[in-house]
Order: sequence, then structure tokens, then C-alpha cells
Amino acid sequence: MEGGEGDGASSAMAPLAKWRHDFSMAFQYYLDRSTPHPVQRWIGTLVAALIYILRVYYVQGFYIISYGLGIYLLNLLIGFLSPKVDPELEVMDGPSLPTKGSDEFKPFIRRLPEFKFWYSFTKAFFVAFLMTFFSVFDVPVFWPILLCYWIVLFVLTMKRQILHMIKYKYIPFDFGKQKYSGKNKSSGASSSCLSPD
Repeated sequence: MEGGEGDGASSAMAPLAKWRHDFSMAFQYYLDRSTPHPVQRWIGTLVAALIYILRVYYVQGFYIISYGLGIYLLNLLIGFLSPKVDPELEVMDGPSLPTKGSDEFKPFIRRLPEFKFWYSFTKAFFVAFLMTFFSVFDVPVFWPILLCYWIVLFVLTMKRQILHMIKYKYIPFDFGKQKYSGKNKSSGASSSCLSPD
């Protein structure tokens, strides 16, 4: 008799497990398809952030959630701007950041890659948005104090990060850097003349 109840519970769980598996496969498929489209991904994230901001403004509450979200996003930003191998913290076995002009060029590798940064950033806004529907998270606080504290924390953290960038001479962004554009037309034309038919 107990075996029959166990079979019923497992058969009831089977459709739920199948639905969960199908959903995770579909979610991963669309996530993979979004990878080569960073501009569109970030526009979607900005829309999600705007919806969250409007929600907090409309209900005039949930400031502690916004503060926690701001701290989490600041932590993500630091990971995004930091090199994977920090010369101050780790002993270098492999490639490291060049510290002198005569050092060999090594590409900047982020501690937190752009896609993971975007995904965590977006997920944080969705979780914070869902939390605004539960009154238990609406702790009454004086929000200007939280805002001032977050701004001070942001300025001090960014100052430390910028000083780290200056000290170890790295730029975590692609703009302003030289890029390989392929062969120029004059060398391409001369090499085509030399190629056999």
C-alpha cells in the first residue's frame, strides 16, 4: 500500500521535473542566442532597471532593497573592472599585467566577464523587483542617509579602483585601444599578384 503512494508521488513529480528540464533548456537556448548581441542585452537590462525604479518610486518604499541592490551592483562593477590576476593579491605563475613600457603586451582579462556581469546585473534587478511585492521587505528607513552612504562608498571604491588601474597601467575597456583591421588594400593587391592561378 505504501509502495502505491510512493509511485503516485513519483509520477506526480515526473511531469514537474520534465517541465523544469524543458524550461531550463529553452532558457539556456535563448541565453546562448543573446550572447553575441551585447547592445540589445544591455538595452533590455536598462528597461528592467527603469521598471524597477518606477516601481520603487510608485510605492514610495523598499529603499533597503534598493540599497542592497546598489551594493551588489557596485561589487559586480568592481569585478568587471578588475583583472583576473591581481598583481597585489596573487603570485604570478602565468601571464600578468605589464608594469613597465618594456614589458611584453598581455591582454586584459577580466575577473568577471562581460556576459556574466550582464547576467548577474539583470538577475539582480529581477530579484529586487520581485521582492517589492512582499511587504516584509519594506523596512522603514530614512532613504537620504542610505543614498549618501552609497554615494560615499561608490566614490571611495572607484577612487581605489582607478588608483589600481594607474599603478598597474591597465585599461579595462576596448575604446581607445589599437585594433587589428587586417591587411591594407595595397598589400592585399600586391600579394594577389604574386599568388599562382
